[in-house]
Amino acid sequence: METIKKTLKNKEAFTLMEMVLVLFIISVLMLMIIPNVANTKESVEAKGTDALAVVVQTQADMYELDTGTEAASFTVLSDEGYISAKQLAEANAKLTISAGEVGTITPATTP
Repeated sequence: METIKKTLKNKEAFTLMEMVLVLFIISVLMLMIIPNVANTKESVEAKGTDALAVVVQTQADMYELDTGTEAASFTVLSDEGYISAKQLAEANAKLTISAGEVGTITPATTP
């Protein structure tokens, strides 16, 4: 039993200052990484909306070529099978259509 106590007493551990320094470095790294992740998410969402607009515009053009009339709404494109139900839901939330031209809705900026 006495040898165990001596062995444990001779073991070195991290000092409080070393632990504080490590936590500080980790905190600084987290502060640098987290904002970049948020910016990346916004960028990906914007690119996804732009891609959806291109797809829906292409389908609206195909509808116009096939029928000779401009698509009045996304529902018309969906009912005729030019866009899927998922694309319809996303288009209604993120896009506008006027005179057969598809545009994106500018998101409101929050302070």
